[in-house]
Amino acid sequence: MTQWHLGSKRKSSGGIRGSVNKRDKRLAERGGDFSATGILDSGDKERRKPARTKGGQTKVKAQKVKFASVTNQKTKKTIKAEIISVAENNANRQFTRQNIITKNAVIRVKIEGKEAQARVTSRPGQTGSVQAVLLE
Repeated sequence: MTQWHLGSKRKSSGGIRGSVNKRDKRLAERGGDFSATGILDSGDKERRKPARTKGGQTKVKAQKVKFASVTNQKTKKTIKAEIISVAENNANRQFTRQNIITKNAVIRVKIEGKEAQARVTSRPGQTGSVQAVLLE
C-alpha cells in the first residue's frame, strides 16, 4: 500500500488550514512501498524488482538476496560472502526474527568457511544490493 507524506491539516493552534484542504493528495507527496529484503532459501534465484521513481527514472529494489559484498576495513579488501541470517536489527526487533535486512542491520555471513558478523551499510530496498563492513 502506498504511503502518503502529507503535511498536517491543522495549525499549531488547533485550527484547520484552509489552503491544505482546498486540494487533494499530490503525486509528489506519495511515498514508495517498503521492500522487505529477505534472505534467500537454498535452490531459489535472487529476486529484484524495478520500481518507477519521480522523474521517470527507475530503481531496483532487492526482494531476496543470498550474497553480500563485505569489506574488511583493516585489509581494505572486499569479498563476496554468503548471508546466513540477521543477528540484530535496531530498526525493528521483528525484522531480526523475520530475517529482514535494512541499513545498519548486523548480519551473520560465511567468509572462507568461517562465520563472522558484518554491519549493513547500503539500503538494499533502494539500491538492490547488500554492502556491509566486517565487525571484529
